[in-house]
Amino acid sequence: MSSMVTPQHREELSTGARQLGIELSEQQQEQLLGYLALLIKWNKAYNLTAVRNPDEMVSRHLLDSLSILAHLGDGTSWLDVGSGGGMPGIPMAIMFPHKQITTLDSNGKKTRFQTQVKLELKLDNLQAIHSRVEAFRPEQPFAGIVSRAFSSLEDFTHWTRHLGNGETRWLAMKGLHPADELVALPADFHLDSEHALAVPGCQGQRHLLILRRTA
Repeated sequence: MSSMVTPQHREELSTGARQLGIELSEQQQEQLLGYLALLIKWNKAYNLTAVRNPDEMVSRHLLDSLSILAHLGDGTSWLDVGSGGGMPGIPMAIMFPHKQITTLDSNGKKTRFQTQVKLELKLDNLQAIHSRVEAFRPEQPFAGIVSRAFSSLEDFTHWTRHLGNGETRWLAMKGLHPADELVALPADFHLDSEHALAVPGCQGQRHLLILRRTA
């Protein structure tokens, strides 16, 4: 474990996960902290995330990603669009080794980082794709598509429409409740459910909106 990850980070992660109702195995804890160490190290050169302070990364990246796990459902193939530094896709891959997680980003530095994380943490169920979302053509539709502060709901659904079908769930992670964005949803999408998330250590509101395609 990198010296950049402190005992306080370890404690904050395990306590925060418990507050979210998540029991981390020892391996999951080590992999999440290993990911944090790589994020801190690469962020200096690659500007992977706007959060510069490592002491804020546990709550704003790891716990924020873990906060949606209870809402993923049974689907085994997931896409994290505009994944950036790999959130929430990499924590999802760590927590669900039997789900296939694809992270997609148009920035080559960010997908190189994600590939490095896959190699170092031995995440066989993770695939990092360097592509623009509109050019990405997977063989199968995804069971779930998630975005974290990627774009407006209108753009998110419009750009990823071809990546899902009537069974797919679209999960949009947001701060403030985006009532104005919901009004602008394309006609073939509807709000399936919405959840206010309490992320340990995070000030400010967090919301998860789950969208479905209307047949």
